[in-house]
Amino acid sequence: MTTTAIIITIIISIIKLLASCLPTSTVNWILKKFELHFELDQANTSLTIQGKHVDGEDKLRVINYYNEAKFLKKKHIFPGNERLFLHPEDGGTPLVFETKQGKKDIKLHVFIYDDHIDVVKQYKKKLAAYTLSSDCLQERSMQLSSDLA
Repeated sequence: MTTTAIIITIIISIIKLLASCLPTSTVNWILKKFELHFELDQANTSLTIQGKHVDGEDKLRVINYYNEAKFLKKKHIFPGNERLFLHPEDGGTPLVFETKQGKKDIKLHVFIYDDHIDVVKQYKKKLAAYTLSSDCLQERSMQLSSDLA
């Protein structure tokens, strides 16, 4: 009985030691797998506003502003409320990013307000929502919306 307790203690100690001494690259890889707000790749991302594709410098600027935005908080989506997040009453016209993260096709609906930005991440049949803060993106999107109108 004491032999099994000693063996289990040694095994748990080894696992704990290995888990706490992972290399930085391994830790970064694991964290990227569960990252909610990830950086968009300009080559694999398309941007649409009001159903019109945005290309060139405007697309690059908006993607850079999105990548530089600060993550504020995650929002919880309860079953049955998905429609409220994808089509909010006061959301206006969203920026829609279509991109790939690994093998997953992801669609990001970005709703811009005066004081924050709501993002709804749609992949497969799952939704995740979170809030960002970016003054540059808020100002730039208003200019893009008025240019396309």
